[in-house]
Amino acid sequence: MFNLMQLSKNGIHLAMICGSFGIIVALVLIRSILKAPAGTRKMGTIAAAIEEGAKAYLNRQITAISLIAVVIFGALLYFKGQTTSTGFIIGAVCSLAAGYVGMRIAVVANLRTAAGALLSRHTAMRMAFSGGAVTGLLVVGLALLSVGGFFVLASQLLGEAEAVSSLIGLALGASLISVFARLGGGIYTKAADVGADLVGKIEQNLDEDDPRNPATIADNVGDNVGDCAGMAADVFETYAVSLIGAIFVGFLTLKSTPAAMIYPFVLGGISVIGSIFAIFYVNASKQKPGASLITAVVLNVLFSAVLFYPATKLLFPTAIASTEKILTANGLYASALIGLVMTAIIVLITNYFTSTHYEPVRRIARASETGHGTNIIAGIAVGNHATVLPAIFIIAAILGSFELAGLYGVAVAVMSMLSLSGIVISLDAFGPITDNAGGIAVMSESPKSARQITDELDAVGNTMKAVTKGYAIASAGLAALVLFGSYVEELRNHMNGTMALAFSLSDPRVIAGLLIGGLLPFVFSAFSIDAVGKAAGAVVLEVRRQLKLHPGILTGKDTPEYGTCVDIVTKAALREMIIPALLPIGTVVAVGFIPWLGAVALGGVLVGTIVTGLFLAISMTSSGGAWDNAKKYIEEGNHGGKGSSAHSAAVTGDTVGDPYKDTAGPAINPMIKVVNIVAILLVPLLFK
Repeated sequence: MFNLMQLSKNGIHLAMICGSFGIIVALVLIRSILKAPAGTRKMGTIAAAIEEGAKAYLNRQITAISLIAVVIFGALLYFKGQTTSTGFIIGAVCSLAAGYVGMRIAVVANLRTAAGALLSRHTAMRMAFSGGAVTGLLVVGLALLSVGGFFVLASQLLGEAEAVSSLIGLALGASLISVFARLGGGIYTKAADVGADLVGKIEQNLDEDDPRNPATIADNVGDNVGDCAGMAADVFETYAVSLIGAIFVGFLTLKSTPAAMIYPFVLGGISVIGSIFAIFYVNASKQKPGASLITAVVLNVLFSAVLFYPATKLLFPTAIASTEKILTANGLYASALIGLVMTAIIVLITNYFTSTHYEPVRRIARASETGHGTNIIAGIAVGNHATVLPAIFIIAAILGSFELAGLYGVAVAVMSMLSLSGIVISLDAFGPITDNAGGIAVMSESPKSARQITDELDAVGNTMKAVTKGYAIASAGLAALVLFGSYVEELRNHMNGTMALAFSLSDPRVIAGLLIGGLLPFVFSAFSIDAVGKAAGAVVLEVRRQLKLHPGILTGKDTPEYGTCVDIVTKAALREMIIPALLPIGTVVAVGFIPWLGAVALGGVLVGTIVTGLFLAISMTSSGGAWDNAKKYIEEGNHGGKGSSAHSAAVTGDTVGDPYKDTAGPAINPMIKVVNIVAILLVPLLFK
């Protein structure tokens, strides 16, 4: 049992040990996946094609991103120094690694899941979840090791103040890579998906993943580069940025309390162990897949809630004074509980709006009976309704945690929420793995019993993907608020009383900033959605060309040219991701350095981006997930089933929802944080 002095001195090291343990468990899971049966030869051939396409895309994406990263590294080295620029490289490399390794193990788990479905549902379930768990544990393990290792080393070499300041570079590296990964992967996966559906399902009446569809391999590749690699980079970034934000706030508001910077690490380390227990529970459980996954989240929440209390008491034995109020151990623990409860609430809310078991999805399915237009109207309405409850609970969490422990309490609540990323990302990566496994089962002509298993797991996985997107968005919104608070505190600290700092609505610069910031997510998402539309149109034309030139494809006599569609979406994704990814950086720099706007207007930009970005992201991902599951609900035999007019309308809704839920909506998360991080970096340059 660690006493107070041990936890105060070694809390960061203990958290890093927990992160390392998570990575070791991930390696054990990788070994178990690799040892599992790989199925038939035909399954292996299909999986190899998917893996080849995913590797080729990510390798080209890394090359493209690296060129941009080198330019930003040079700018940081010149303006901010070696330590901050080194942090930028560490954040960028770890974010890329989280996405790349997650994708590589996912394409291995896809095949083992399809092969496991030949044996039993439990075998397939275990393979899919183990593959997802590898990604989840790698994300949190890498985040704790990179942030903790960099902070400890920089503190020893340069002092605590310089170490904290330099962490912003690491946050920028993680956020920038996350924007590119989310955007590029999202454009890739949805361009292929939409193109495949429009020709395959609507024009040719082909089933999902029919091997006669020339775009089907590109569609399956997209699941890996978008939902696996993109999501892993996204949540690594959110986790790392939330941890850094909490450290930053603790340093600025509780300068004489070292425990304030250790506490966020301790919360993360405890929850890693809880995630490992929850992962083992799922792999041993005989419950239905959906119930088993939700139970795992509850177990992780309970484990963390129990152990957070003694850790908080040990680190904060007496009340401490911040710049805002007196903080107590009970108040900080209550703030941490708010973060845990928020996770459960957001999961339940998102599940309600996107699951086939509840009214919102079924309402869209019913609307599909009267046409394509009514399906679209119903889906948009569901997405807008889905913003209400998250907003209410986010407001309550902000006010409650602030009342308990000031801005640091909000940071603790966010870190507590993100500490559950290990199990939550396991659920998210489970989705694309089961989706790909279903595709492999169909294309390899597996028995009907195996396809029923993969279909059941895919339906659960689709809901899990929607649920975890809601979690990522809500946590990103709270994290961005903490970063805004850090921006304000950094301004005050840098000005040191040389001038008054106020963000008053009577100041036209603040209003201008709010409008610019509120506009940014809309312009960003417009570029993102437009990119999917352009690339999907190119895929549609290519699929039509192949089917017209080689009619034997539909009879099985000719083999489609899968590689052509893969090449089209690869080039489109890499080309179209550049402008929207750099848009937030350019906007912040422009506002910051325009003389009649400056730091005050920039504060308005940050708030405006958080507010509209949060609601736009929730609305897009919720309506997209609901459209997708409405289609699946009809395909189960409801409202006329496959081939009916309602199904045709639902496919249209799903194609509209695809760039909403998998491209623009999720990419808004890192975009919001890039805006805030760049603003913090600019503070010393704005006031010399």
